[in-house]
Amino acid sequence: MTSPNHETPTTPGWASPTSGPSGEPGAWPDQGAQPPVAPPPPGHGPGYGSAPGYGPAPGYRPPAAQPGIIPLRPLGLGEILDGAFRAIRANPRVMFGLTAVVVTVTVALQTVVQWYVAGLIAGATADVTATLDPTSELGLSDTLGPAIAPLFTLPALALATTVLTGLLIVSVSRSVLGRTVTIGEVWGGYRGRVGWVVVFTIGLAIASTLVLGAVVGLVVLAAANGVTWLAVMLGLVGGALYLLGYVWLLVRTLLIPPAIMLEGAGLRSAVRRGWTLSRGSFWRLLGIYLLTSIIVGIVNALITAPATIIAQFVFRDPLMTSFASIVVLGIANIIALTLTTVFTAAVVALLYIDVRMRREGLDVDLARAAGETTA
Repeated sequence: MTSPNHETPTTPGWASPTSGPSGEPGAWPDQGAQPPVAPPPPGHGPGYGSAPGYGPAPGYRPPAAQPGIIPLRPLGLGEILDGAFRAIRANPRVMFGLTAVVVTVTVALQTVVQWYVAGLIAGATADVTATLDPTSELGLSDTLGPAIAPLFTLPALALATTVLTGLLIVSVSRSVLGRTVTIGEVWGGYRGRVGWVVVFTIGLAIASTLVLGAVVGLVVLAAANGVTWLAVMLGLVGGALYLLGYVWLLVRTLLIPPAIMLEGAGLRSAVRRGWTLSRGSFWRLLGIYLLTSIIVGIVNALITAPATIIAQFVFRDPLMTSFASIVVLGIANIIALTLTTVFTAAVVALLYIDVRMRREGLDVDLARAAGETTA
């Protein structure tokens, strides 16, 4: 199956459905055709009414096929969240194993770099902190380095989660069909597409940073020229517009990584494709992704809060700057990031599949692909 302006995908069932009788891409098979009418049973001609037990009741729809983690039909909120958990159980070696390895390596490097960079920053800013806090009452010399050091490791962590999200989307898509995929198959067959996901994510981050920098620059410029009211106005209005624009862009680009990973098109075509799929589904995508983010935030807090308490009270390190505190927090971050990255990636993949089942009848193609596998 192929899709207009798209390359032939490597996996059956994930390209746009074949054009239906209407000639529009993605139309449902046999769209507009009337179902065949069976002849009435003997002795039940016109005027006799219908006997019970013959044929489906009006409005009856047969249950959807479910070869894997979700039923092959448009999904509800509960089914998407439940499907995310089922995706983890269906292929834990990839979903948990791969994620845990990558996150552990990344967080370990982050911990070492944070410890080393914090010392360098503390030494480089010793004169500044001594001037601003000569009596050390504010604790600038102890907190400035640890506060700034994580900024140097955030890009590596963001890169790792981006790569994992792309790879995990593949595993979820196979679990929908009741299949499993190994770590080697995921990496060997899709590492090139992950590169495009990384390129897109970096480009999006750069664009967002430039816009935010422009807003901050205007505020600073107004304040430097003594126009306080303009600086405040630009800060409030510009900040609100930036936040609204960031959320809007986040939702409109939410389905682009799954499109890159699962449809096999080039970057430009995949970006256009993901943008088109999110059109008309903004509020549904926003609501489900917002709920997912709240769940992820709660899980992250439940795991990292005890680590913070241990660092502050057991190690008697209220500022959490000692090596032992950083290690404890690193272990908690490994657990939290593994769980949250897996769950978020699964939800994004299922949102992509749900949108395509609603708009393009992808469930028909998936059911056919699952049937061919089991036949």
